[in-house]
Amino acid sequence: MSNKDSALSKEQLSLLKQFKKQITHPHTTQLAQQQAAAQTKVEEPEDDWDLFKKATQGVQKLDNSNIANLNRSKQKKLDAQTLAKRVAAEGATESENAELSDTQAALNPVGSQQTLNYRVATLQHRVFEDLKTGKLRWFEAVDLHGCTVEQARAAILQLIQMAKDENQNVIKIVHGKGPEAILKTYVNGWLRQHRDVLAFVSAPENQGGTGAVLVLLKRAEKNPKYKQ
Repeated sequence: MSNKDSALSKEQLSLLKQFKKQITHPHTTQLAQQQAAAQTKVEEPEDDWDLFKKATQGVQKLDNSNIANLNRSKQKKLDAQTLAKRVAAEGATESENAELSDTQAALNPVGSQQTLNYRVATLQHRVFEDLKTGKLRWFEAVDLHGCTVEQARAAILQLIQMAKDENQNVIKIVHGKGPEAILKTYVNGWLRQHRDVLAFVSAPENQGGTGAVLVLLKRAEKNPKYKQ
C-alpha cells in the first residue's frame, strides 16, 4: 500500500517508523536518547567550596610549633627596688644628678590631690600640651609605692639614664597620692633640678591622674655628654 493510498498523515507515518525502529533496535534507540539528553543537559557550575577543595588537594598543614610569638607584651612598670639596687651596685653614672637636693621638696610641699606642672621656658607650648593630654607615648614607667626616699631617688635617676641610653624622651613615674604626699613632694623637687628634664605634668586620669607624672626629657643627641 503506497503513501498515497494510505489514509495516514505524514506525521502519523513518521511516528510509525520511529516505533518500528524502537522495536527493531531498542538498545540503540535508548543510547541515542541518553546521548541526546547528555548533550542538552547544562552543566551546573562548581561552587567556591568545591573549587577550594580541588585547589588544596594534597596540601598539608604546616607545623607552627616553632613560630616565634611576635605579639608585644603589654608595658609593665619597672620595679623601683630593683632599679635602686642596680644603682647601688653600679654606682651613680651622673654624680651631679645623684646629689639632687631635698631642700626644694622641704620648702615646697605639695598636696596629695595637687596637679604638678612644670616646663622650661624654651619648650614649645604645643609639645607641653601633648605631654599634658597623654599624646606622647612614654618609654618606661616606674612605680615608687613601698620605696624609701633614697630608693625612689635612685630609681628615678636610673630610669632617666635608661631612657637616655635608648634615646627616648618620655617616661612615667608613679609616686602615689598618700595623705602626706611625701614621695610626690620629693619627685616634684627632684625633677625640677634635673638637667635633662624639660617638663613634667600630672598624668591624665586614665593614666594615673595626680598619682603619677609624665616626664619629658632632652633627646640624647641634644645632651652635651651624649657620645655618637
